[in-house]
Amino acid sequence: MMEIFSVIGAVLLFIAAFFEILLIGGCPLGEFTMGGRHKVLPPARRAAGAGSLLTQIFAGLILLQAGGFMKMWFTFGVTKVICYVFGGFFVINTVMNFFSTSKKEKYTMTPLALIEAVCFFVTAAYM
Repeated sequence: MMEIFSVIGAVLLFIAAFFEILLIGGCPLGEFTMGGRHKVLPPARRAAGAGSLLTQIFAGLILLQAGGFMKMWFTFGVTKVICYVFGGFFVINTVMNFFSTSKKEKYTMTPLALIEAVCFFVTAAYM
């Protein structure tokens, strides 16, 4: 069961990473992120997006490792802790997205963040 959650979570994170690449590249998708204040993210926000991109890729790889699809970079215990930390991060992210003034962000990113949180917690609990 854990394997399914780790794959779903990783795939969603890699899709979100691709979305982040589009944002960094200047695509007019800013209403889906960072409060939806900008249709096209300004340069400073694009730089912040680069950090988010790296985090999403790292998180996806951690899920694949925890699910047994990749060789572990960290010990079993450290990987489990990282999964719980990311799960907590995505719970906070879910709440923040829920209170976004942007309807596009609220209705797309809130469920995405919630699914990510569940994927991390289930993967960590059953690994």
